[in-house]
Amino acid sequence: MNINYKKIAKFTLPVFVGALLGYAYYYFIGCNTGSCPITSNPYTTTAYGALIGAIWSFPTKKKSKKEDE
Repeated sequence: MNINYKKIAKFTLPVFVGALLGYAYYYFIGCNTGSCPITSNPYTTTAYGALIGAIWSFPTKKKSKKEDE
């Protein structure tokens, strides 16, 4: 069984970066009063960042054979 580490890294790296940026948004900009449902909790902000990273890692179009060569 071959594991393609390059494909795994292409998906997980943007997820981790998104989660890190989501937490950074909570830490530096987040809502202090608790009235903001997304930015007042570090877990939800990190999860939203990871979700955006996962969406960003999906390919948008297939490459043609000419681009591969």
